[in-house]
Amino acid sequence: MAHGQKSPRRALTQGSFSLALGLSLFSLLLLFLTASAADEYDYYSWQSDNFHNGRFYTKQPQCVDIPADLRLCHNVGYKKMRLPNLLDHETMPEVKQQAGSWVPLLAKRCHADTQVFLCSLFAPVCLDRPIYPCRSLCEAVRDSCAPVMETYGFPWPEMLTCDKFPIDNDLCIPMQFTGNHATQPPVSKVCPPCDNELKADNIMEHYCASDFALKMKIKEVKKEKGDRKLIAAQKKKKVLKQGVLRKKDLKKLTLYIKNGANCPCAQLDSLGSNFLIMGRKVDQQLLLMSIHKWDKKSKELKFAVKYMKSHQCPTYHTVFQ
Repeated sequence: MAHGQKSPRRALTQGSFSLALGLSLFSLLLLFLTASAADEYDYYSWQSDNFHNGRFYTKQPQCVDIPADLRLCHNVGYKKMRLPNLLDHETMPEVKQQAGSWVPLLAKRCHADTQVFLCSLFAPVCLDRPIYPCRSLCEAVRDSCAPVMETYGFPWPEMLTCDKFPIDNDLCIPMQFTGNHATQPPVSKVCPPCDNELKADNIMEHYCASDFALKMKIKEVKKEKGDRKLIAAQKKKKVLKQGVLRKKDLKKLTLYIKNGANCPCAQLDSLGSNFLIMGRKVDQQLLLMSIHKWDKKSKELKFAVKYMKSHQCPTYHTVFQ
């Protein structure tokens, strides 16, 4: 983040997490001490039950440090990762670009093992052979996080189809927080678009993940078929990022919080002020990604709005396919 802006510490980096993950990886390392110690090879495959997904790489696999700006995985509990990773990203810039779009989901704390699961693929631990997440780990994270992703109009991506991963055995990454799907502290019941800190880096993450961003007022809030409907006031709106919005969209602007009819959203308790609104267009509907009250005194907000003018967002062209 520019100007020395520090990112907030994410969940899942407590000592208990590091210890649990460390023990799992240590047992895997012991297992592979008896395996081939070859350092150079162009091909390796991995088969377990219905998981037949041989991987071919154009570059030699290598161990590299997990960089500090790979925010998704920098504090995952180990220091080095295998490159190419298990999602066929062969360069570190590609890994950073694609991993970056998942940081907002991590911040939602939808499952305690979200970081373990994602980093096992984006930044796999450096061992002699690729170690995939267990199917049960994938299913647990999917069942907890897919509803949050759906709120933002994202389906669970095909690249993370859980049937692709091996069933539980000693050759895959297991769940670290067994018996407790929620993070500590427990998952917030607040509507996901309303559950965001007013921090510059948080705002910019949502800005880049959104199709549009506006400064605007809200006239009315209604419930409709399980969703919450936000009707914009007719007053002039300041466009910070127009994206897919057309002029007619801006004239009669209506946004939705998917499945948000009954979850609390403190920002909407009072509609007198301006709001920073960010969202995506999905199936002709405008879905709310993030909402903040426009606090004129907030240095974080001022910095983010200024940064929007020059910041080039990465293109997440393969993440949610």
